Amino acid sequence: MPRSIEPETFAADHVCHSNFQGSTFKMEAVGSTRIFQRSIAKRSLKYSQYYGDGDSKGFIRVKDTCGKDSVTKCECIGLVQKRVGVRLRKLKSKNKNLSGKGKLPDSSIDRLQNCYGINVGNLSALQQNVAAALFHCSTSVEKLMHGQCSIGKDSWCYYQRELSRSKKPKEKFKGLSNEVLNMIKSTYLELCTKQLLNKCLHGKTQNSNECFNGIIWQTVPKEIFMCLKTLKSDTLDAVIQFNEGTRVVMTFF
Repeated sequence: MPRSIEPETFAADHVCHSNFQGSTFKMEAVGSTRIFQRSIAKRSLKYSQYYGDGDSKGFIRVKDTCGKDSVTKCECIGLVQKRVGVRLRKLKSKNKNLSGKGKLPDSSIDRLQNCYGINVGNLSALQQNVAAALFHCSTSVEKLMHGQCSIGKDSWCYYQRELSRSKKPKEKFKGLSNEVLNMIKSTYLELCTKQLLNKCLHGKTQNSNECFNGIIWQTVPKEIFMCLKTLKSDTLDAVIQFNEGTRVVMTFF
């Protein structure tokens, strides 16, 4: 027998599955805390690391709930790379001396941010090579600046690799001028601190998480209300698609 659409009857029959009331910003923080808490209660598993955005409120809430030193914050190395690009482009937009031919092209900014991730897993080597990348990108035929780059045939620096093979290296790019180097050095090196790089040693990104979220939102858009039963079933469907592919989903129907 179909349910009556009368508001009074609907309210009397309705079983509300709501488990949170508040803003979307608070929802993220509360959700993160619940994930950490239920892992202990349901699986006897304690999470020790938190991967999240740099401005995430979730980590602060988790730390307040689980204990100040119980969870370590890890940064997505991809987001840190983007942060380098954002900082340098912002500096370029504010400083006219960085714009124009022979100054700070976007291609050089891209090269600098892509140098993050070299020697992940080793803090000293990571910091040394990230800093060396600034001078590596400033080198030119007239001004060689590969002295701080790692050496050997497995070096990330093309110049040092060629030297290790007893070949004469050729410069591939026109480097940044000393004027530009001095103007961007402080901004770049602010993102080379041990405190920040230590959070990137794992070398991981949030790309897989973003991909999984995208699969969920295709069937359960965030802008449209969905009941809990629909949300759960579509999330399980997304898990299957993410892990095994769309073809496997058909075997369940």
